[in-house]
Amino acid sequence: MQSWGPGSGIYLGKGLFITAAHVAGRTWLTRPKVAIAGLEYPTRVVKEGSFEGTDLTLLSVDEALLPVRLRLRRNSICAEPPRPGQEVVTIVPGSAVRSHILSPDRLPAGTRSRFSTVIADVARTGNSGSGVFDVKRKCLLGIMSRKISQPKYRPDTRKMETRDIAKYFVPASEIAAFLPAHLQL
Repeated sequence: MQSWGPGSGIYLGKGLFITAAHVAGRTWLTRPKVAIAGLEYPTRVVKEGSFEGTDLTLLSVDEALLPVRLRLRRNSICAEPPRPGQEVVTIVPGSAVRSHILSPDRLPAGTRSRFSTVIADVARTGNSGSGVFDVKRKCLLGIMSRKISQPKYRPDTRKMETRDIAKYFVPASEIAAFLPAHLQL
């Protein structure tokens, strides 16, 4: 797992790291680095999305600089779309957390069409840029993007509170479409 700034990212292979666009920020200003085991590596921005568009940024690190154990890894991107009830694992700094895909029907009506790929277990499943992996196929299902919350009135305190109900992740199909065509992973 690689962390920079306030979020995380996932190593795809061949020196490429993917994260949420809002984690990397406006890269011309933030100049993100990848940190692995306490060492920072300079990056080159391959492609930058946006928080309100495709919330992804693809960064490249000179593969020769990376630890051998990482250079040997390849994370494939899932070809099958996620299904409600499907078991997933989110990779967060220092651990892997089990969760499952929620049906968009569990979301507030106004968010269902925009955020159709969501997981449960909001508190434990990692922050933006964390990877969501298919347990059975061992492929990348998505990159964590944002929490979905809902206001709730508490009669006992007579106050509105915000309740986190799910986490949206950018699905593998959008990741595949985002990757430049010349990249072969």
